[in-house]
Amino acid sequence: MKNILAILALIAPLLAGAQESAPRLQEDPRAARFRDVERGLFVGMEAGYMAFTDTPTEDPAKFPYAGKAGGSAGGLMVGLTLGMDFGNRLSLAVYGQGGNQKGSSNYGAFSLFAGGLDARVALFGWTDRNDWERFFFYVHGRGGYAKSWPEGLFSTTDVVVQGGPGIEYFTRLRHFSVGLAADYVYATKAKASGYAIYPTVRYTF
Repeated sequence: MKNILAILALIAPLLAGAQESAPRLQEDPRAARFRDVERGLFVGMEAGYMAFTDTPTEDPAKFPYAGKAGGSAGGLMVGLTLGMDFGNRLSLAVYGQGGNQKGSSNYGAFSLFAGGLDARVALFGWTDRNDWERFFFYVHGRGGYAKSWPEGLFSTTDVVVQGGPGIEYFTRLRHFSVGLAADYVYATKAKASGYAIYPTVRYTF
């Protein structure tokens, strides 16, 4: 018995050293190495249709044939955004957008460009089978300084605010999302109401 104990006492340090020198097990190859949905700094593009239900004339003396108003007007709108996600629910961005609006034949057409700040809050999110939130319903609002050409027709300078609901889907390409937004639009100086409907594409770094 004493011999057995002596042998165990001798080989115990050797066993401990062998255990320490044994290579560590490799990480599970099935473990995810990247997030399925990226969040952070992003750039986005939007393009769609914007219209005003009424187009008042800012300077009737300069545009006598336009009358006091040109009725409804609409046309293509494109925009760019640069912003940051703060978690899965809130994002803030700066935006710039512009487009052409075509009114009645007497009123003519005008260009409207605006830029400012945009805030978005996702109210609901749905998860996929891997428990990643990919589909969101959100509301957003934006406002910014706007200029219009030709000067004196619609509103040479203005503040345009807009906002409304939207949906966004984060694709399995990780960095890309696509969506659709519908906004109420109001030009505060011209006192003109309108709407905008536009798809969105976003890339998150």
